[in-house]
Amino acid sequence: MQTQMTSAAADNAAFFAAVACAQRRALHSFFDQHVIQESEGRYISIDEGDYDALPMTLVDRVVHTVPGGLSDEY
Repeated sequence: MQTQMTSAAADNAAFFAAVACAQRRALHSFFDQHVIQESEGRYISIDEGDYDALPMTLVDRVVHTVPGGLSDEY
């Protein structure tokens, strides 16, 4: 018997996978990691350091942020 995921469950799974990726990346980065909603049920994580300043088209789609785990202050 094969279990099919509902769209809400698939959306949650995609969101939590992107959050997990952002959390792993944040441990080794000076920059915040953002989870961006690409489309319904599709999320990606991006490193803020990859952009000079996030364009408003991305800022409007940020659904979660994980602060960078490294600090260059002593």
